[in-house]
Amino acid sequence: MKLALGAKSMLLFGLSILFLVLITLFETNLSGLSDTSERLLSLLLLVVPGIVGVVLGVLGIVRKEQRVWIAYLGSLLNALFALFQLFVISFAG
Repeated sequence: MKLALGAKSMLLFGLSILFLVLITLFETNLSGLSDTSERLLSLLLLVVPGIVGVVLGVLGIVRKEQRVWIAYLGSLLNALFALFQLFVISFAG
């Protein structure tokens, strides 16, 4: 099964949401980590998939896939999510 780039972008958005839920659920277990480790973990699990999702969505738009609206949606959602999480990480205590 070969997925379109826009669909891959949406899958990465869903994966980012899943990681956010898992980090929130297991936050008490992460209390032993240093602040730098927590920020790095959040950056790798929440921001990086969003950036990759934006890149895949833009590639889907440039290639003019059949369902280009999925690529637009994936790019927009991933960009908003990644920027929000990046601001949360940068302004956190």
